[in-house]
Amino acid sequence: MPTDAAMVAPTDYDIEQHRRELTGYCYRMLGSGSEAEDAVQETMVKAWKGIDRFEGRSSVRSWLYRIATNVCLDMMRGPQRRARPMDLGPSSPIETARVGEALPEHAWVQPIADERIVPADGDPGEIAAARESIKLAFVAALQHLPARQRAVLILREVLAWQASEVAELLGTSVASVNSALQRARATLDASNLGERRARPIDDDQTELLARYVDAFERYDITALVTLLHEDAVMSMPPYPLWLQGPSDIAGWFLGTGIVCKGSRLVATRANGGAAFAAYHVDPAGGWSPWSLQLIEVRDGLISGHHNFLNTELLEQFGLPARLD
Repeated sequence: MPTDAAMVAPTDYDIEQHRRELTGYCYRMLGSGSEAEDAVQETMVKAWKGIDRFEGRSSVRSWLYRIATNVCLDMMRGPQRRARPMDLGPSSPIETARVGEALPEHAWVQPIADERIVPADGDPGEIAAARESIKLAFVAALQHLPARQRAVLILREVLAWQASEVAELLGTSVASVNSALQRARATLDASNLGERRARPIDDDQTELLARYVDAFERYDITALVTLLHEDAVMSMPPYPLWLQGPSDIAGWFLGTGIVCKGSRLVATRANGGAAFAAYHVDPAGGWSPWSLQLIEVRDGLISGHHNFLNTELLEQFGLPARLD
């Protein structure tokens, strides 16, 4: 939190320089990259329109966070809670695995490109913490919290605001903030949804990911499953189906998933980790967009293989519309 309260009306630059961090805040609140962008844009519009009423009693940054929080709270008034397939029920054994009916976009926690949230440079520890706080599992865990508890936990534990600063922003008391934080922590701890493990990409992970790309593009499933953790999971939003374990994942790739044979991958970064845009063979030539893969790594092996079958995401990530 800044302490240098602005004493004059902020300029467009004063407002715009906070867009990246506001996007990160709104993403953690809403669980969707596109909704976060919309929330930040609305925040900016409200700020520009309200510049003349800015009285300088707080910093520009805290003023913008107050606007962004209110925008997010308004967007969260519906009953829908975003989730991951793993949050909705048990895994499916490969013998009975079927994709089922696709659920609407707003049912799922959606990925976001690192470059829209994570600082391009700065303190390595702060960058690592920023990446860790946008992991899919943690963002999904936040969606289990009531809106104001969610805001309190993000502001206090992710962004390291003081309780008095959060109380001022939310228009409540320090005691209420501390109580909300305690309840939020208890909810996450009770369900084990808040576990976060820092796993910066190191040389070993770089080698693992290179081996994964090689095996996937050659469609050598025997080689691919040797890279999977024993409790690895694979999910495919917008479908609620998810699989667990190398054997079932291999069965999927060699069964229904055989449509992925011949695919090409383009590397990117999403939610603090490795990601790939997957392109399927196009009968007319080249490769057409298919999905965005998020790869999670634990103990030197792939623990999560999450496929977002939404080609619009590739455009949001600035990835090619097709490969020739």
